[in-house]
Amino acid sequence: MKKVALSGLLLIVSMTLISGQASNDSIIMKKVFGGYNFYQNDNKLNYSQLNQIMQSNDQAYKEIKAAQSTNVFVSIFGGAGGFLIGYPIGTAIGGGDPNWVLAGVGAGLVLIAIPINIKCINQAKKAVNIYNSGLRTSSELPPAKLKFAITGNSIGFRLNF
Repeated sequence: MKKVALSGLLLIVSMTLISGQASNDSIIMKKVFGGYNFYQNDNKLNYSQLNQIMQSNDQAYKEIKAAQSTNVFVSIFGGAGGFLIGYPIGTAIGGGDPNWVLAGVGAGLVLIAIPINIKCINQAKKAVNIYNSGLRTSSELPPAKLKFAITGNSIGFRLNF
């Protein structure tokens, strides 16, 4: 009798674990220097790929579009700032007369890009969280039903999906 009760308890516990599995299509964020990388099924995604994936979820799509637009500004300010810092440094290394005002302007552009980058990261995080939470609710399995059954030849539990 103890074996039957233990088997029934094990069956009930395993049913609750089965329905708690997450979808394989979820997007994972991994922190890297200066931001995050996004992965789905071990494939690294860029913003345009995220954009295509999230089209099925309106809220996530809206957020990732905003993050993609913000990322354009980050790239412009960061790239221009990096160039304006690097050009005088390269001139100084080459033995020329560097214009340090350009380096100062470049540093200012990089400083402007930092909070914009933080905003971009937050928008992308929000989009991924919205997308992943939408997957969990739409991919849940229907509840399994465990019934005690008596047939002509046996007595036992029946599991219906």
